[in-house]
Amino acid sequence: MSRLRFPIPIGLSTASVYPQNTEAAFGYAADLGFDGVELMVWGDSVSQDIAHVAYLSQQYQVPVLSIHAPCLLISQRVWGRDPKAKLVRSVQAAEDLGASTVVVHPPFRWQRDYVAAFDDLVAELEAGSDVSVAVENMFPMRADRLFGGGETAAQRMRRRGGGPGTSASAFGKPIDPTVTGYDNYTLDLSHVATAGHDALAMAARMGAGLRHLHLTDGTGAAHDEHLIPGDGTQPCIEVCNRLAASDFDGTVVLEVHTTSARTKNERAAMLARSLEFARTHLHRDLLEDRS
Repeated sequence: MSRLRFPIPIGLSTASVYPQNTEAAFGYAADLGFDGVELMVWGDSVSQDIAHVAYLSQQYQVPVLSIHAPCLLISQRVWGRDPKAKLVRSVQAAEDLGASTVVVHPPFRWQRDYVAAFDDLVAELEAGSDVSVAVENMFPMRADRLFGGGETAAQRMRRRGGGPGTSASAFGKPIDPTVTGYDNYTLDLSHVATAGHDALAMAARMGAGLRHLHLTDGTGAAHDEHLIPGDGTQPCIEVCNRLAASDFDGTVVLEVHTTSARTKNERAAMLARSLEFARTHLHRDLLEDRS
């Protein structure tokens, strides 16, 4: 029996160009040769206007591969205050834009109705659509952030053998979504680092449900770093290599912080370096496999 193994699509999160806007992300993606974008729905008014996003996608000839639902603390009022309605709307937006995946965080602890409804809502949305609702791994709030959240906190984590120490979760579901169990997952390598989890073990637990990868990096600092892959301590190469060697048919998205860039050219260079890393380590031969 034989089959073809296709290249893994590599997208750019529109959040990766912050403080530039959604349209700028489409421009970078087109200029640098990304396969598409992940639309982060947040305070940028264009990100909330799906018809205009569709126009940008056509104008720049860059498809929308995935939607990141507005579930950040800073986007609590985007598309209204009902998180259930926002997740429904995110799936509708993905359908309208031809995106295959919606990335969603677990509900916050104080969203009690959403916590109670979340698992059933995810299942219902997937049953009624071809869109995958991929629940993302998260991280706790760490006490050592108060005592130096950068390299100092990373050193503390290493001395503790990888655990975050005293911490508390803001989420009403486990920060490791495999504990609950869903059909589809997003693996975020920066979140893994901050939580002190093992990325390869988590990917193995996600198994065939690993639908989406946020390719980024971290050192184990107490804050969510979203470094360019290769600049931290996470096994980014190993994760990419395993996906390339497997039957993974999802999407990989670069979700990195570029706020340190002083110019647009510097930001473009950071994004180009991220893309080169992804292309190198996610490479698949286009030859026919025989099994």
